[in-house]
Amino acid sequence: MYYVNREAIASRLRCVPDLGDASSGLAASWQGDLLQGLAQERCLHLALEIVTDVGSFLIDGFMMRDAGSYEDIVGVIGGEGVIGERLAERLRALVSLRRPLVQDYDLWQRQQLHPLTGELKELLDSFSESVKQYLTSELDPWEQPR
Repeated sequence: MYYVNREAIASRLRCVPDLGDASSGLAASWQGDLLQGLAQERCLHLALEIVTDVGSFLIDGFMMRDAGSYEDIVGVIGGEGVIGERLAERLRALVSLRRPLVQDYDLWQRQQLHPLTGELKELLDSFSESVKQYLTSELDPWEQPR
């Protein structure tokens, strides 16, 4: 039997709708001002943290192979069938933004709309649904999150 931290997964996934709505709103009204640029950075950062946190919980809980990097977390859950190949490709692009957002933030182009900002709602919704479907298919019914 696996110990999957369903509560932590569910808690992270509950952030998805607000984050998706915020990123869609930013993309729709983009003017490139400082506040929008900073909000975009935070949306992208939180989105990639959700993906890597949830991915790590799944890897640990289902005893999947260890990931060697943030991008590898996406590769592992893709390889295990949690997410599809196309979604894994897009999420790898998102996760690859971690270093620029967290370490090289002084070089980030805040005035430009990042292409993933407009896709974030769809990406996160697909990710969330895929994770929920995976949990439903892999856990015994009595272990299902409520």
